Amino acid sequence: MTHHHEPVDPAFGPNHWRLATAQLLSGVGIASGVAVGAILVEDISGSTALAGFAQTATILGAGLVGFPLSKLASRRGRRTALALGFGLGAVGALLILLGAQLDVLVVLFLGLTLFGSATAAGLQSRYAATDLAPVDQRARAMSIVIWATTVGSVAGPQLTAPGAALGRVLGMNGLVGPYLFSLVSFALATLVTATMREPQRPLAETSGSGEDLSMLECLRMAWARPTAFFGMTAVVAGQIMMVAVMVMTPLHMHHQDMSLTVVGVVISGHILGMYGLSPVVGWLSDRFGPTKVVYLGMVLFLVTFLVGILDALGESSLVRLIPTLFLLGVAWSCTLIAGSAIVVGAVEPTARVPFQGTVDALMNFGAAAVTAATGTVLALYGFVGINLLAAAVLLVLLAIATRARRDRSRLG
Repeated sequence: MTHHHEPVDPAFGPNHWRLATAQLLSGVGIASGVAVGAILVEDISGSTALAGFAQTATILGAGLVGFPLSKLASRRGRRTALALGFGLGAVGALLILLGAQLDVLVVLFLGLTLFGSATAAGLQSRYAATDLAPVDQRARAMSIVIWATTVGSVAGPQLTAPGAALGRVLGMNGLVGPYLFSLVSFALATLVTATMREPQRPLAETSGSGEDLSMLECLRMAWARPTAFFGMTAVVAGQIMMVAVMVMTPLHMHHQDMSLTVVGVVISGHILGMYGLSPVVGWLSDRFGPTKVVYLGMVLFLVTFLVGILDALGESSLVRLIPTLFLLGVAWSCTLIAGSAIVVGAVEPTARVPFQGTVDALMNFGAAAVTAATGTVLALYGFVGINLLAAAVLLVLLAIATRARRDRSRLG
């Protein structure tokens, strides 16, 4: 049995290459869509308030499938769960195309919801990377797969203008064109993950009775352990803060009469911050402990909110928006990777997989709840209100971090 737990080089395992490829492909699909989602809904519905629900639907979809996918991974292996997640994302992209073409909001929002399944699969890929990694290399193993998303995610928003042109050529709404790239990307990611060499035995060995844990039981377990709850909150709060600001930035820029091409540049810079430095964040987490890296992320979040407010109070400037959105991405990377590393190490192996699924479901449900209000907040209070909303979430994370310091001996 011990040979299942021998150190494995996390950078060069066959599954890591497949996970990295799938992440690159899904990155193209997710980023090309997210850059225009809110604008598309506003265009079809005529409502700015409804625009925020574009990302809400996608995040909600990711939350709804996150926990079931983790249960499926426990029973059938990562390969089955990830392929299904990306496959549902492809179906979602197809429904978005149909809904936009037919001007039927119900179909469009159903598609946006299923679209989120690809996000859930991408998030669970980071945990798949740690399944066979040595304990002292988990964060780096995770970060390498996350880093692979960089190329696809940075390229995705750059496909906004070409996608719009392609859509018009095909007689479609130009804003829906980028989702054509999403459909192809998710379909390819499904095929790639379906060929994974499944490390099922370690998953089966570590799952055990944990397969039967509910989300509520996982939450109770986390609350009883300040370290685990801190790691969970870091991931959830980081996602909420990042999404709240990132999703409304394109609409904020659109209202400033900035072009889709310029929007694509800013979002690409943001996504580069999210993924580009992830190997560095992973190394820092393994070297200095994930708790310190979460604190670093919290400081970076604060800086981005302050600069975002300054930008909104005056004339919006790309000189401020580009570096601010980049730093927002780095802050998210710190809370996601370091927080996830805390989560992996804070609970027993028997509960690890369902606990991971609970964290992913909560991060998406939380982000969905906040972004449901972002369109209205932007309409009423502008971009200043968006940044203040995100700053309030940061205060909650600070409170949980303070509670966790009492459990200092167990922190990484």
